[in-house]
Amino acid sequence: MHIDEMAALVEQVSVRYGELFGIERSDEWLMLKLQEEVGELSQAFLALTGQARDKGASEEEVQAQFRAEVADVLGMAMLVGRRFGLDLDAEMKAKWLVHLPS
Repeated sequence: MHIDEMAALVEQVSVRYGELFGIERSDEWLMLKLQEEVGELSQAFLALTGQARDKGASEEEVQAQFRAEVADVLGMAMLVGRRFGLDLDAEMKAKWLVHLPS
């Protein structure tokens, strides 16, 4: 599956989320939600690395939370890209994969 294909599926989930909770998925909401998720990833990282309270969570739960927050950040970044009409596959190739050794 390509990034653009996955992003289209994430879009479907996000639209449903907005409908269920009465949220207008504006440009501003998407950007603020991405920032919120980055903050939650930072909190999960601190817990994972022993730099914050684990709040009674087991090591497995702390690791699972970190993985989930990475996925949330990725999902929101894909939604922002889609909102602004990016070809995510092409952008990743141009920014990252161009640096692979030939």
